[in-house]
Amino acid sequence: MQYRSLPKYPDLKLSVLGFGCMRLPIVDRDYARIDEEKAAALVRRAVECGVNYLDTAQPYHGGESERFVGQMLKQGLRGRVHVATKLPTWLVKAENDWERLLDEQLKRIDVGTIDFYMLHGLSGERWDLVTRLRGLEVLERARADGRVRHVGFSFHGSPESFTSIVDGYDWDFCQIQYNYLDEEYQAGTAGLRHAAARGVGIIAMEPLRGGVLGAEPPGAVKAVWQRGPAGRSAAAWALRWVWNHPEVIVALSGMNRPEQVEENLAVADAARTGALTPEELALVAEVRDFYRAKMRVNCTTCGYCLPCPSGVSIPDVFSSYNSAAMFDDAKTAAMVYQTWTVRAGHGADVCLECGECEPKCPQQIPIAEKLKEAHAHLTA
Repeated sequence: MQYRSLPKYPDLKLSVLGFGCMRLPIVDRDYARIDEEKAAALVRRAVECGVNYLDTAQPYHGGESERFVGQMLKQGLRGRVHVATKLPTWLVKAENDWERLLDEQLKRIDVGTIDFYMLHGLSGERWDLVTRLRGLEVLERARADGRVRHVGFSFHGSPESFTSIVDGYDWDFCQIQYNYLDEEYQAGTAGLRHAAARGVGIIAMEPLRGGVLGAEPPGAVKAVWQRGPAGRSAAAWALRWVWNHPEVIVALSGMNRPEQVEENLAVADAARTGALTPEELALVAEVRDFYRAKMRVNCTTCGYCLPCPSGVSIPDVFSSYNSAAMFDDAKTAAMVYQTWTVRAGHGADVCLECGECEPKCPQQIPIAEKLKEAHAHLTA
């Protein structure tokens, strides 16, 4: 395992591969029921091989992810890993909510100190809320009294608001969506470089963009990859691209199968900053352009839109819709959607267009409109 350090903490070594605890194995397709035996085995294997950064958050797995991480810490991992979680800024309505939410998370994880603590999902609007309701003062107090060690934020907003947030506080780190399809999306490469120039460490989320960049690629993409080094998988290409950037300290991967853990560990051992050749980077650009032209919905399956009051599994709907287009396999995508999503009562056909999901979407997708479109395509 390779390790990199935050600019402001050169002696603190973080594994370049972080374990994202948002997509853990689940029971009976129920996102709020973690298959704890399988999930624990995956986490233990990753830690045994050098992973020392676990990322969770209050909404992951319906609130169960933080509790699961806390259980793992009690099973001998506390001294071996750094735990990162996030304060759900959308739940803050008054000044005393900051302290209340932090204390609830400390109890749920059952620790005295959270190693890496973030304001979750900042955008321009939420940054205004942070400053108006004095959220930064709470971070200062929590760091001073030892409840948190390092403070940062995760980001889902415009490039302009990212710059304002980075410049608005002395952050230790930030977490941004970064992969070869999203070089110019949200913070993007420009934001990554700006933050790094200010000494803010970069944690990259969605390096495989919800898994789609690591899936079996369509023939046209496979032909492009075959012009590069032999035996390199689609996931390896995507991860190597992220780790090629020296600004990235940790790339988070939401691993939920043993083979994913093993592959990601192998790539983390082999990838090096600046190692991709100009010829390899040209291949990545070719694949990026192919996928950008094929995507129907800009969804990363992050799950922030859930739970849906009507029971729609929004990420599953969009995943099937995008898969049909991106991977040239409409038949399989339609079968998966109709068999596993619609028949379970979680299809787009039960959407009531209540609008509750759309303000939560980091990608600002017109969800109700796209759900109609996806359902029509996948049931035609």
